[in-house]
Amino acid sequence: MINDGWAAAGGLRKVIFILALVGLAYLLLQTRPGAARISAWNAGGAAGARTQGITGEAAPLTGRGVPDTDLPSINPLGLPNTVMTQGYGVGSHAPANIWGAIDLAIDGNHDGQADPDGTLGTPVYATHDGVVHLARDTWPAGNHIWLEGIHFKTGYSHLKDFAIQDGQTVKRGDVIGYVGSTGEASGPHLDYQVWKDGVNVNPLDYNALP
Repeated sequence: MINDGWAAAGGLRKVIFILALVGLAYLLLQTRPGAARISAWNAGGAAGARTQGITGEAAPLTGRGVPDTDLPSINPLGLPNTVMTQGYGVGSHAPANIWGAIDLAIDGNHDGQADPDGTLGTPVYATHDGVVHLARDTWPAGNHIWLEGIHFKTGYSHLKDFAIQDGQTVKRGDVIGYVGSTGEASGPHLDYQVWKDGVNVNPLDYNALP
């Protein structure tokens, strides 16, 4: 009787072991990765549309992320007879990484030199889109404007007066002030600065002279 019980128990263990092996094999088959599926999504959103390969050349990185309206690209005095009276990174504009600017004036009598009478009161134009921040009677910049865009910031110093309000949004070509000799200035001229992403750069690289 005892021997028959052990025999029956041994047969049950064999059945349980076989069932366990079958279950394990089933689980392994279920977790095996299937064939990859290609998504039918496309830009138009049409379900089931055929996928298309990428064609054409890669776009150049130069200038990427800088909207055209943010780029300083005109002479801030807007006149063909604009002359430069002090260059970038020299004299009072050194060192360039701090004081870099150029001084601009008007050759009113066409002798190739700055004409103080012809320069005083000349309109000053925004060279790019942005928001203006005004500062009156500062030293050494006198009446001063910062024009802040996305990547670019431009500075306009020694103004006689402003043509806009603090915090106003302007477009390239809008009149923002008038040339003067306020602050530390030997005569009427515009001290013009360009900053790109916080770095002082040469305005001559951005069409500051015609």
